[in-house]
Amino acid sequence: MVGRVVSTKMQKTVVVAVNKTQHHRLYKRAIRVKRKYFAHDESDALVLGDVVRIVETRPLSRMKRWRVTEIVRRAAGEVIEVAEPVVDDVETSEGDA
Repeated sequence: MVGRVVSTKMQKTVVVAVNKTQHHRLYKRAIRVKRKYFAHDESDALVLGDVVRIVETRPLSRMKRWRVTEIVRRAAGEVIEVAEPVVDDVETSEGDA
């Protein structure tokens, strides 16, 4: 299963959101379904937005039954700390008015 990392706030655990489409029996429409899985990340190197592949494994905790096997794609933009915004000081002088 392939999904996107949506949370990395736990130690050695990530939350992976997997999007898939299902067909509605009555309305005959395709429905997008998102499911979140708690997955084990041994290296603790994943960041928010990474696309990963997960496989089912033995129960590792109350909610963890999945393990990250590979990183399909890294997150596009990394978070960069921004210092104070640069503001140009414009002096208004009351010259020959």
